Amino acid sequence: MNAVTEPETLSELIADCALIPTTLRAGNVPLPRVTAPPWQVDEACHAQVAELDAYV
Repeated sequence: MNAVTEPETLSELIADCALIPTTLRAGNVPLPRVTAPPWQVDEACHAQVAELDAYV
């Protein structure tokens, strides 16, 4: 393995990844659950498609 250049083969990449310290590896850490605000159609959004049938 050469730490100066990018790995050129899959086996070199695997070897490089094996050298990552365990403290830096992702474990079974639960990801934070983020909920998006509810989506709503406002007047501006509705106005963009109000005359869509005229173009189809």
